[in-house]
Amino acid sequence: MTLAVASKLLALLLAVAAGWVLGRRRLLGEGDLARPLGQLALYLFVPALLLRTTTRVDLSHLPWRSVAALFVPVVAVMLLHYLWQHRRGDLPVAGPGTRALTGSFGNTVQVGIPLASALFGEAGLALHVTLVSLHALILLTVVTSATELALARSDGSGSLRAALGATVRNTVIHPVVLPVMLGITLNLLGLPLPAPLDDTLALLASGVVPLCLVLIGLSLAAAGWPARVAPLLGLAAVKLVLQPTVVLVAAHWVFGLSGMPLTVVVMLAALPSGSNAQIFAQRYRTLEVETAAAILLSTLLFLPAAALWLALLGQFR
Repeated sequence: MTLAVASKLLALLLAVAAGWVLGRRRLLGEGDLARPLGQLALYLFVPALLLRTTTRVDLSHLPWRSVAALFVPVVAVMLLHYLWQHRRGDLPVAGPGTRALTGSFGNTVQVGIPLASALFGEAGLALHVTLVSLHALILLTVVTSATELALARSDGSGSLRAALGATVRNTVIHPVVLPVMLGITLNLLGLPLPAPLDDTLALLASGVVPLCLVLIGLSLAAAGWPARVAPLLGLAAVKLVLQPTVVLVAAHWVFGLSGMPLTVVVMLAALPSGSNAQIFAQRYRTLEVETAAAILLSTLLFLPAAALWLALLGQFR
């Protein structure tokens, strides 16, 4: 593992630690600060990032085989994880979606981009960035739809048709999905964002990463480390071991990838859990501390896991 990637991981951990110190010493005041800050990220910073990203995706030159090789198995793992958590019946309604997203949504920017740049060069970085542009669009839309359907059905106040209608409405009018749909629409129509708006969105988008990382620290400072470690280890195993294993099998033996494209998609699947899972947990007020701890744990375990994956992928060149 390169020094650049290790440095990026250390920076992430230090940002989380800064949030923890602020929370423990109450330097930002009394009360639950993580929640209003999480709402700020969800309703302002994250939509700005998603809208700007989706308007800039080059839809006419997508590497469709690599896209399918990554997202077909990742979505399959996420949905199976969701169903398994749902069948257990011991979680809040939005709990399965929160755990499924934590086990699938990777830190594709802060860790993934330095990793791709250092290991794969310009061609590998270009492929990684292309896949990243679809990452939030696909995973967040799928898990949000499943969670909203579960919430609508748990209400028990109407028919299946009414539940489906509520699901569609709540999924579309959502601070994550709506800006993505708007961005894709503008993209397909060939309508660029006006320069002042694009600059504003870029400015707001730059705040997503530090804010989300500080939120993780604030959440852990407020509630402490979860008493149960087993769910954290399970989520880390799904993210760092199970998901990249399924992607490797599908990408190589089903979609026929090898060499650099295979390494890029597998390493993207093996990245530690991303902070968007924390925003999702706060949106539904479910498993917030567990999610924060799982993100931190998977980040700590990523270095040895990545070294093993790179050694294994060297056999497929």
